[in-house]
Amino acid sequence: MSKIHNLICYKKNNAQKSMSAVEETFVGAIDEGTSSTRFLVFSSKTHQPVASHQISTTNISLHEGWVEQDPEDILMKVKETIAVTCEKLKMMNISPSAIAAIGVTNQRETTLVWDKYTGKPLYNAIIWMDMRTQPIVDRFINKRIPNCHTLEEKKRHLQFKCGLTMNPYFSAFKLVWLMENVPEVSKAIQEERCMFGTMDSWLIWNLTGGINGGAHITDVTNASRTMLMNIHSLRWDKALIDFFDIPSKLIYPEIRSCSEVYGRMTDGPLLDTPISGCIGDQQAALMGQMCFLAGQAKCTFGTGCFLLYNTGRKPVISTHGLLTTVAYKMGKHTDPIYALEGSVAVAGSATKWLKDNLCIVDSYKSMEVMAGSVEDTNGIHFVPAFSGLYAPYWKSDARGTITGLTMETTDAHLMRATLEGICFQTKDVMQSMQSDTGHPITALNVDGGMSTSDTFLKILTNVCCLPVVRPKMVETTALGAALAAGFAIGIWSMHSVKSNCDTFIQTLSEEEQKSEYVLWKKAIDRSIGWNKDDEENEYDDFAGF
Repeated sequence: MSKIHNLICYKKNNAQKSMSAVEETFVGAIDEGTSSTRFLVFSSKTHQPVASHQISTTNISLHEGWVEQDPEDILMKVKETIAVTCEKLKMMNISPSAIAAIGVTNQRETTLVWDKYTGKPLYNAIIWMDMRTQPIVDRFINKRIPNCHTLEEKKRHLQFKCGLTMNPYFSAFKLVWLMENVPEVSKAIQEERCMFGTMDSWLIWNLTGGINGGAHITDVTNASRTMLMNIHSLRWDKALIDFFDIPSKLIYPEIRSCSEVYGRMTDGPLLDTPISGCIGDQQAALMGQMCFLAGQAKCTFGTGCFLLYNTGRKPVISTHGLLTTVAYKMGKHTDPIYALEGSVAVAGSATKWLKDNLCIVDSYKSMEVMAGSVEDTNGIHFVPAFSGLYAPYWKSDARGTITGLTMETTDAHLMRATLEGICFQTKDVMQSMQSDTGHPITALNVDGGMSTSDTFLKILTNVCCLPVVRPKMVETTALGAALAAGFAIGIWSMHSVKSNCDTFIQTLSEEEQKSEYVLWKKAIDRSIGWNKDDEENEYDDFAGF
């Protein structure tokens, strides 16, 4: 009897092991960023990446302030990262067929146009940071607008409909430039063969068949950055389109949720795998940080920093220099979730400036060691406004300013002041979010390159006077895209995913930080007005904010 019992247990245990092995599937994530293209594969059980490949992208700058990329080169690199990652999986004895779905996350606002019949781009992709459209922005601000009498009213004229105010970042202005400056584009529009989209649209259309029935779609998060989608109806808005004088014959992508099957891969090692997730990179990071509840916020610290605050099912229209955007919509029949967003132009690039331009530090690691070697900045404040101040000030005439220098100031004090300056800018955005929502942020989730530094996060938690939470798995943007794809086909639910984190708690009193914040505000005042003659008109500030 004992032998039979043992045999049954042996078979049962092995069946459970076999089932467990079968249950583990994988989800791929295409992460198409400004500086690199990546493909990562996540385990359905651990939410951890098991394999990945990354290729640097190439920016094209034909004139100062212009930033373009070759759409066909981007597509080729996406396919290459997928192929190389699949080979890595095979070396791990994992079949690429175990990848059950693919999500896409991408640089937002970047604008593309291509021919419906040939599939060829009609021009390079105009990247989100491209500033060539500033004169077009100024022109639309100067446009005669009923019931708008002041500059501020004109800047915010479209805000209630699209959540955004007029700025060169957004896709509508890039599209207008293409129509006015590239004859092939205007001709293709008139002939009803010009397809328009953001980077996600270009990739998904090509990967699901292109001219042979590819899905021409975008998701609500990317569409919300174009200035052409109504954030309430989640549809392309005729009044917005008419405001920008965009012809009706342009072919727009269908706006879909972030989590549903859009189509299937039509070639390569992942042939017939569904693409079932699509979400802009900053919103993907919000999702990867598991910020699913209203009041939760995340900040990504890279070259600049982007802070998103989940406001729940109703959009909050900012009156304090922030943007309203769609955070995510997880499925066709779910409600959209909205967010307030504030961007800071200079974060990690300030540390790069210290290393490359001033040559007073040789690496970010040595900088954080120096910054941690002193208890404070010895009274100095560094406002890294190299190209103006972004949210919540939006002052193009601001410039980098260091205040409070004395003979006792050392390199270490400057290192710490640089990190503090980035933290104070984050606090500025958080204060605006609190003013717009009426609710304070109780904890800040962080990711991005700078968040790997304990020294930086200790400073951040003291400056912002709240706990700072860093996930142990740092690939939050790609994870967000993978989660969206996995939710669509039932691999995960939003209640089943968990995040392991490290939490940093403030050690300075709020009174100590209040006095430092007052000095920071004085430094901000001194940074404004350096690049503006008295005669210059008021439109020279960042249009739209």
